[in-house]
Amino acid sequence: MMQDNGIDAEVANRLIEVKIGKSSLRNIRAGLMQLAYALAGRPDARGYLILSDAGITNSRIQKESQRAMGVFSGDIANRITICTEKDGRLGGILHSIDLDTKEVLLDVLEKERTRLRPKVSRADASFIVLKVLINHWLTNGSAVTSEWLARTCGYSYPTIANALHNLGGSLIERQSDRKVRLRWFPQEEYLRLVAMSDRARATARYADASGQARSPETHLRRLEMINPKGVGIGGVFGAKHYFEGLNIVGAPRLDISLHACEIEADLDFIDKLDPALRRITDPREPASVVVHNIYHADPLFQPRESGLKWADPVECLLDLHEARLEMQAKQFLEVLRERRQHTT
Repeated sequence: MMQDNGIDAEVANRLIEVKIGKSSLRNIRAGLMQLAYALAGRPDARGYLILSDAGITNSRIQKESQRAMGVFSGDIANRITICTEKDGRLGGILHSIDLDTKEVLLDVLEKERTRLRPKVSRADASFIVLKVLINHWLTNGSAVTSEWLARTCGYSYPTIANALHNLGGSLIERQSDRKVRLRWFPQEEYLRLVAMSDRARATARYADASGQARSPETHLRRLEMINPKGVGIGGVFGAKHYFEGLNIVGAPRLDISLHACEIEADLDFIDKLDPALRRITDPREPASVVVHNIYHADPLFQPRESGLKWADPVECLLDLHEARLEMQAKQFLEVLRERRQHTT
């Protein structure tokens, strides 16, 4: 998407630079300067700097833009528009934006978001496709198109087709309308999913270093206050959401699912959650907080009343296995399978 002139996109006579996430004033100046360079050789063009979720007030952006444009010639300054975007709403600072230009800018912004999302290695496609298929079988059961799988998993059609081929015709039911689904619950493949999950989800474990560990419930309440982007609650908390009768008293730890395809999702919130948490690498050492990355394009999160969201049921199952709560994982899986049978 990057153009020869260094800007992110060019549409007709619009030169567009995009800054996503928290922006410092220095980044704003750099974006304006990049546009000014490009516009100097394009007297017919207009420049647009898009600031998405910048974390800076419009008044500060306006003040900084006026200072920065003071060093440009009047012609170039008049051809630059700074735009702020939040939750799909786009507005111009200093200059207004017409509807056609808004559509162009939002399209460019979405393409830039897609470009910046972390790419998942092709080697993990089998894990993601299998996990999505099993989750859909347990929670819905209807056949789906390859296009739906590609969109949900975040892979191209050939990669999806290859993953389905590797699962085999005996397991994958192909219908006359070209939709597919699992014929039955794939026990052997499910165990393979469990075995692969720690590596495929890049699990990160944290333990208390202060000697005064907070409870998982306290960590959960604190996480709700922080409300980081791209986060779902899994593990025991998530499993008990889907099945209140889970045979366990309390949660031994807080399992967090982090949507790694969300460009603003990162582990910075861990320090805010609890400064006493430290990363541990020994899987035998008890953890207070565990973070699992989700790499499918649609995180499959479910709404949650107290903010944040719930991880999907299969994600919760994998968390229980990873925590060595095998009895609870078996009980939860049996309940999910029974519910599936009653809905077919």
